[in-house]
Amino acid sequence: MEPVYRTIIGVARVVFAAEGLKFTVKGDEHIPAKGGAVIAVNHTGYMDFTYAGLPVRTVKRYIRFMAKKEVFDNKISGPIMRALKHIPVDRAAGAESYRAAVDDLRAGELVGVYPEATISRSFELKEFKSGAARMAIEAGVPIIPTVIWGAQRVWTKGHPKRLGRTNTPISIAVGEPIQPFEPASELTAKLHATMESMLHELQKDYEHPAGAYWVPARLGGGAPTLEEANRMDADEAEAKAARRAQR
Repeated sequence: MEPVYRTIIGVARVVFAAEGLKFTVKGDEHIPAKGGAVIAVNHTGYMDFTYAGLPVRTVKRYIRFMAKKEVFDNKISGPIMRALKHIPVDRAAGAESYRAAVDDLRAGELVGVYPEATISRSFELKEFKSGAARMAIEAGVPIIPTVIWGAQRVWTKGHPKRLGRTNTPISIAVGEPIQPFEPASELTAKLHATMESMLHELQKDYEHPAGAYWVPARLGGGAPTLEEANRMDADEAEAKAARRAQR
């Protein structure tokens, strides 16, 4: 029994209903009823982790998300994140969070991971980090590829949040489990290819207005291309490093 997690889910459902969000979920039968698994999710917006938890409720399970340490340091969100048993990630000391995730997987938990590590400004899949693959290999558990489309319309990097009643459709697809194999680089490549194919398939049934900021350039939208977005990320990282050096 997880009374805090159940309460948070109940509150989230009320919020989703108030916002008029319209969810379509496919493939939730691929969520294992028991045992550990890495839930690999694409990252297009700040709220997509809340949507990624919907498919696992079919089998009444919960996801332990890996999230940056700053969220746990916040006096409001921190106690909630700890109560939900999510995993803090300190990028300066990543080994500890990695070990905690592997331990959770071996204990039979579902661990949520963003292989892209950060929000994709292009809304295309960025290059994947190898952490999800390495954790799956070490813990001996499958990776469950999960893609979400529409979350970027609610709240994403560089654009105002839209948390009112928007009636936004949000599509979620869960793929077949990918059993771990070595090397991690090849498993990562397979995961990326699988999720990219799933994302493109999910987008086929979604309406994309020409020029809209949340629509990828590939689909005629106003979002930057993946290459342009990567340059923006690099410039932002360089600026942050410069500010830290001045302190």
